[in-house]
Amino acid sequence: MTGSIVTSHGSVTVPSVDPARVHALIVGIEAYDAGDGWNLPGAARDAVALHRLLRATGVPETQLRLHLAPLPTYVPEVPYAPADQATLRRVLVRELSPVHGDVLWVWWGGHGVLDRSDRLRLFCADATTADKLGIDLDSALARYASDAVPALTDQLWIVDACETFEEDLAFREQLPPDALPMGRRTLVHRQILLRAAGRGRAAANDPSRGTGLFSDILLGLLAERAAALPALPDPEELFPAVRARTAALRETGRTLQCPEIRLQSPERTEILAPVSEDVGERSASPLQRAVDALLAYPLMNDPVERQTVIGALNPQTAGTLPRHTRARTDVAGILTGLVRHHPGALWEFFDAVVSVDDHPDRRRELAQALGEFETAVGSAHRRW
Repeated sequence: MTGSIVTSHGSVTVPSVDPARVHALIVGIEAYDAGDGWNLPGAARDAVALHRLLRATGVPETQLRLHLAPLPTYVPEVPYAPADQATLRRVLVRELSPVHGDVLWVWWGGHGVLDRSDRLRLFCADATTADKLGIDLDSALARYASDAVPALTDQLWIVDACETFEEDLAFREQLPPDALPMGRRTLVHRQILLRAAGRGRAAANDPSRGTGLFSDILLGLLAERAAALPALPDPEELFPAVRARTAALRETGRTLQCPEIRLQSPERTEILAPVSEDVGERSASPLQRAVDALLAYPLMNDPVERQTVIGALNPQTAGTLPRHTRARTDVAGILTGLVRHHPGALWEFFDAVVSVDDHPDRRRELAQALGEFETAVGSAHRRW
C-alpha cells in the first residue's frame, strides 16, 4: 500500500508502514574507557534525538533499542542500555536478528576507523588504547543480508564515524579480527547505508553545540520528512540534500568529509559517491589556504625539516598528529589534527614554523591563513 504526503519538497509517494513492524538499534557513544582524550560530546544527544523522532511516529518503545555512553555533562531524559561491545554484539547477534518485523533503522554515532582490510570498525564504549573493542560494520551488514535475519527486509544504516586509515593513527598493534557470524546469503534484504565521512576521511563533530555535523544534517532532513516516517526515506531523494549541506560545510573549512551512500537490494548494488565539484571556479577553502601558506615554506616540503618543526611542539600534542609521507597530505593532517585534539595549538605550531623561517611575507600570509582557518572551524573537533 502506498500513500502521498506533501512536504517542502513537493508531493512524495511513500509506502505505508505499520509502526508495530519497525525496529531500531540506536547507538550514541560519547565516553570511552580509553579516557578523556576519546570524549565525543554530542553523540548520545544525537541518538536520543533519533529515538524521539521514531517514537513520535508510533514505533513502540520496546522496539527502539537505545544504547548510550553519555558524558557526565549530559543526562538523557529516556531510559537506555549500555554501549559496551558484549552488549551490542549480543543485541546484533541474539536479540535483534530473529525479531519479526519489516523495517530496521540502525543509527551509530561514535569513533571509527578503516582497518587495513578496508573494513569499518566502530569502537564500543569499553574500548581502550590497548584493547580497541568494537563492531565490524561490514560483517554486521553481511549478517543482516543473510538468512540469519529472516525478516527486517528493509534496512537503513546511518553511521556517523570517521573512516580514517588505521595506519594513519599509528596504532601500536593492528586491530584484531572480530567479525559477526553470518548465515547463507539471500536476495530478500534491501539495505541503505549512509556513511558520514568517506574512505580515509574524518567526520566532524561540534562539541560546542553538542552534535556531529553529519548527524545534525541527517536529523534535520529526517525531521522535515517526519510525516513519512517510520517508513525509510527515499535514498535518492535524501542523499542529494545530504550532499549539498555537507558541501556547504566543506566550503567554510568546517569539514573535509564526503558522505557516501550504498544501495544493496536484489535489483541493484550501487555506491552513490558525491558529485565531483569544479574547484577551479570557486575560491580556496580556509583549510586549503592554510595548507598552501604552509607549503610556501621550503622547509615544510622536506620531511626531515617538517619533523623538526613538529618536534618543537608539546610532545603530548605532537604524539596525536596523523602523519603521512606526502607533504600536502601531511600538512593537511597536521592542521586538522591540531584542531581536533588541541584547540589553540595552531599558534604554537605557527611559532614553531616561523622560528625556523621568519620570512616576513610568508609569515604574514601564514598568520592570516591560520586565523581564517581557526575562525571557520571555531572550536569544532573532528571525530576519528
